[in-house]
Amino acid sequence: MRLIDWFQKGLLRAANEPAFVDEHSSLTYSEVDKRAREIASAMKARGLDTGVKAAVYSPNDARAFGCIIGIFYAGGVWLPANARNTVAANVHFLSMTECRVLFYHSQFEAQALDLSRQVPTLEVLICLDGQGTEGFLSMDAFVGLGDGSLPVIPDDPDRIATIFPTGGTTGLSKGAQWSHQTWEALIGAYWLCLPGEERPIHLVAGPMTHAAGGLALMMVAGGATNIVLPRADPELIMQAIDRHRVTHLYLPPTVLYMMLSHPDVRKYDYSSLKYFVLAAAPVSPDKLREAMEVFGPVMCQSYGQAEAPMFLTFLSTRDLQQAGSNEMGRRLASCGRVTLNVRVEIMSDEGELLAPGERGEIVAKGSLVFPGYYKNPEATAEASRFDWHHTGDIGYRDEEGFVYIVDRKKDMIVTGGFNVFSAEVEQSIMAHPAVRECAVVGVPDSKWGEAVKAIVELKDGESVEAETLIAQVKEDLGGVHAPKSIEFWKVLPRNGNGKVLKREIREKFWSGQERAV
Repeated sequence: MRLIDWFQKGLLRAANEPAFVDEHSSLTYSEVDKRAREIASAMKARGLDTGVKAAVYSPNDARAFGCIIGIFYAGGVWLPANARNTVAANVHFLSMTECRVLFYHSQFEAQALDLSRQVPTLEVLICLDGQGTEGFLSMDAFVGLGDGSLPVIPDDPDRIATIFPTGGTTGLSKGAQWSHQTWEALIGAYWLCLPGEERPIHLVAGPMTHAAGGLALMMVAGGATNIVLPRADPELIMQAIDRHRVTHLYLPPTVLYMMLSHPDVRKYDYSSLKYFVLAAAPVSPDKLREAMEVFGPVMCQSYGQAEAPMFLTFLSTRDLQQAGSNEMGRRLASCGRVTLNVRVEIMSDEGELLAPGERGEIVAKGSLVFPGYYKNPEATAEASRFDWHHTGDIGYRDEEGFVYIVDRKKDMIVTGGFNVFSAEVEQSIMAHPAVRECAVVGVPDSKWGEAVKAIVELKDGESVEAETLIAQVKEDLGGVHAPKSIEFWKVLPRNGNGKVLKREIREKFWSGQERAV
């Protein structure tokens, strides 16, 4: 199926119901469809239709989603330009992907002007909510170029629909291509893992260029109403769940932790929630247990990445509810079982598939795995060694098929000849009730080569001694894993999606060293 076909399913189910609602506007499926068709017709009139690369550069906004749907109607390729990234990062991404069309929000007019000067392939810039600066088009002027006719979109499952930047926490991103088949596998996995009534109420709290926006596009097939928040503010999220009777919500763990530490977290009514999905990073088992107490039996977790999106594995609400008291602690540390339309295994560095309990790199293959990086065959080949996609995550699976992530391969600390998985140390420290979040990194040490160091962000008004946390890790994991030192920072550095920037933390301690290991 073509990606636009999924939107049209929602249109048939809920033509006159709200599709996207933000603080300024509410757009029905019919209104989104009308505007999207006008955009596609105008793109066709300018020769910017099938296969053209087009970006939407906007904060979370209902009208911006209409532009994305318009790109799909035109047969174009959507480029999610992260409004929270620097201009330089977006210049790299849009230049690398050869972007020709940019829909931008007036809030970013100055940045759009910079992009127009620095991205050599950009031809047309359209202000999606205003008049536009000199040389740019207003949305009304742009759609006036069309004659109502639409491009003929090929029904080719291998045709590229979107290109997502990888990571973005450090360095220069690669472009992970998603075909229409990738989207079909993703949407199918979503509705299989999160079944329920049609027309759910979905809260878009994270950036629309990340998983929150992707989930909105998955959910339109069921005629969902997407409540679009301007930012992932904990109290705004809690208020929105209560006010709009939200049924579906995705957040990265770091935002969940902020919510749990908020003094009013138990003030609001969460009884409408059916699914509260956590993804983007491993979740502290203790925080997940606390979330189940606060929000109810609605917590679940998925695992994926830009190259194999969202649903490689899934830890369902039923998995957690059916876990007995003896196995609950272990189950809370899992990212779930492998979903139906993909294979996931654990592989050694030599390419051998490992048995349950053995640790190695998590690898995958199937229709959910991306077809490759945009114009980067070397990186594609490196990620596809032994004919499997390599996630870069270290993990294992148990005898029941539950998968456990223990670290990013690049974040493993080698101290005194022993391997320490930073995620395990982080989970131990996160179990302390005073801790909001922490990041564990290896730092240079003349004796050990690398020493384990924890950077801790405490909850507001809380305190704890470093020695207490070190003793806790020693008890949980042993002396080798215990941090040699702990620093308390008021705020950990995060990217636009709320993910902690461990590389930035690590660089603070390795700056000036001859090597970084």
